[in-house]
Amino acid sequence: MHRTLSRRSLLKNLALATLALPLPLSIQAQPKVTKNPFALGVASGSATHDSLVLWTRLHDEGLFSSNLPNAVIPVIWELAADEGFTQMVQSGAANAVPALAHSVHVELSGLPSNQWFHYRFRINEFTSPTGRTRTFATPGKSSAALRIAFASCQNFELGYFNSYPHLVREKPDLVLFLGDYIYEYPPGQKGVRTHSGSWCLSLEDYRTRYAQYRQDVQLQQLHACCPWLVTWDDHEVQNDYAGLQAGSGGPYSDFAKRRAGAYQAFYEHMPLRASVLVEGLAGLEKGAEMRIYNSFRIGGLLSISLLDTRQYRAPQACTPGNKTGSGVIDPGQCELLSSEGRSLLGTQQEQWLDTQLGNAKEQVWTLLAQSTLFGARLYRTGDGVRVWNDGWDGYPAARRRLTDLLVKHQLPNPVILGGDVHENWVGYVKEDYSSLNSRNIGVEFCGTSVSSYDGRNPDSALRNNSHFVYAEGSRKGYGIMEVSSSELIVHLRAVKDHRTPESVIETLASFKVIAGTQRLERLAAS
Repeated sequence: MHRTLSRRSLLKNLALATLALPLPLSIQAQPKVTKNPFALGVASGSATHDSLVLWTRLHDEGLFSSNLPNAVIPVIWELAADEGFTQMVQSGAANAVPALAHSVHVELSGLPSNQWFHYRFRINEFTSPTGRTRTFATPGKSSAALRIAFASCQNFELGYFNSYPHLVREKPDLVLFLGDYIYEYPPGQKGVRTHSGSWCLSLEDYRTRYAQYRQDVQLQQLHACCPWLVTWDDHEVQNDYAGLQAGSGGPYSDFAKRRAGAYQAFYEHMPLRASVLVEGLAGLEKGAEMRIYNSFRIGGLLSISLLDTRQYRAPQACTPGNKTGSGVIDPGQCELLSSEGRSLLGTQQEQWLDTQLGNAKEQVWTLLAQSTLFGARLYRTGDGVRVWNDGWDGYPAARRRLTDLLVKHQLPNPVILGGDVHENWVGYVKEDYSSLNSRNIGVEFCGTSVSSYDGRNPDSALRNNSHFVYAEGSRKGYGIMEVSSSELIVHLRAVKDHRTPESVIETLASFKVIAGTQRLERLAAS
């Protein structure tokens, strides 16, 4: 009986959090808050041509628990055409519910297309920082060129997010974050900063970790400068987890419960729509999906399919020692590796992607944004070829099904983005990676980490995998794409030293793809 009531309560709290309130009533209902509750900043995301999500989370950390009242707190929000908030577009109030860590997700619709806005939140005498966000061109309509950033793997302990101030100055229209927003590890010995708490195992552990990351000023500024689209990789839960199978590292825990807590914390701290919780918060406890994969179409310029490569995948094949998690394996000694039934995206997401790609022909560019390196990366040793079984190399049948979809729909300009491996990679998407003479059907850009561990030495892998044209594995930063109807230009930016609070930045390499050519052209350094 108690469990049933608990699930009903969770559903009620989610409904309460998404309820719009009339402003006069909400102002009267605001309880007394004695300290600025907007310490985690603001964010926006999930933007379309006429809708978006505004986010904040009220936070006042006490010695043993939150100093915020254990009550529903109405929060006023405002969206304006100008920074002075004299040209109001929409305003209202939303509930910050204790069961959702007093997070606020304002889902706006009916907005004018292709416009920039400013937004903020207010409670009593306290006002949040001002954020800047936008809608995009209506699908099928003309769109001006866009600047789209991509980043991944920001480890708080191992470095500062000192590339982000440079990215803010580039004035991106959109940030694609491709996984490992937090790391679940306990405090280490070699970092420049320290993780709070120990291993992330419970909902409260993950909330504390997100709150620590969200208080980073450089990260807050990037969230506030434009809308984000976010997907996850493994460290939002546990290193190398696969679906409902635990990964590696840390003490034993009830993994289903751990994953449910991690997923809820992810929702609480990201500008996501409530619809991603397909069975509500209670569903997470039962192992129900949290559907973060989605599609976005920007004018006639760009189709974005944002993919989830963690939640639905089959367990990694042939990891040494019969352990969970990943390993470098000999593909010739692992029959399971090439099984047709193994998937990285899951059957339902694969079918959904088939539909999305079939509808993407109105846009010039088709972008697949996902969390890891897509192209084959073979390691040649004295004993033969080895592959890492946690990425697409560990799921070759699933990768072939995806490339088959690109061929099937005859998309003129497919581009795949990835992260995870802490290395920059640039190369061609092949129709068949098992054949050296297979034709090119698209291009790939995989970004380095923001501040996490160095990648493996990519030099030998670059020599052994001719479909790649560039690789680098020690520098930290982000990628920025300039997308127009005629060309795509990608700059790989890296800071000099990610272990200092501030650092200069440089461009490691730049590449251009002219629409319709699927050919990478390296640009001279400017």
